Amino acid sequence: MNKTFSSRRVEVVSLSPSVGVFKERWPALFTEAQIKEEFRRITTVSLEETFMRKLDEYTPGLLRLMRAKGGAAGCKMRPLLDTLNDTQNIEKKRDAVVCCLINYLGERQEDLFHDCQECEDYTDKTMKVIVKHNVMAEEDPSDLSIVIEGNQVMEGCGSRTKACILLMGLIYAINIEYPKELKNTFEAFQKLFLEIDGAKLLKKVHSLKNKLMQ
Repeated sequence: MNKTFSSRRVEVVSLSPSVGVFKERWPALFTEAQIKEEFRRITTVSLEETFMRKLDEYTPGLLRLMRAKGGAAGCKMRPLLDTLNDTQNIEKKRDAVVCCLINYLGERQEDLFHDCQECEDYTDKTMKVIVKHNVMAEEDPSDLSIVIEGNQVMEGCGSRTKACILLMGLIYAINIEYPKELKNTFEAFQKLFLEIDGAKLLKKVHSLKNKLMQ
């Protein structure tokens, strides 16, 4: 994949193939390891390591801001934030912070995460993390997959946070735009958690960064 990187970038940038066509052309790219490597080839940034490190670094400040948030966003976040009082599980904490961040920035979790219990037709999903719940399991181990342009491009993501990380890698690899309804969330992922092109920020993300720096 390293040897074919240049020709693949020319193809994806100049021809803008559909996700389905691109996956057929480069099936080996659509694995966790290769998405991380492709992201590094494009940006020189370590995808998962950088995202997790910055997320953990910002988590105390984010939780402080989220718990102080009022209005509709505060009401949406509170039940999930309350669950953190009884857990030391770092993965659950990360997932909760990522989910609440969406609400904090005035956007909707359901525009990114689609929760379901059965297999569904995903052809109408432009960009979603599909969270399929096992109703028979006590701890609700979920099966997470990523759908872009109606194509399941990644499965077995493990957690919502990991799915977001891999989705960022896919967005860069396929060279597609962030969904407009989640522009603040994805900008926070890119510029706060991945530290890429962080000089110019959208108003809400800029305000969040300033508050985190206080």
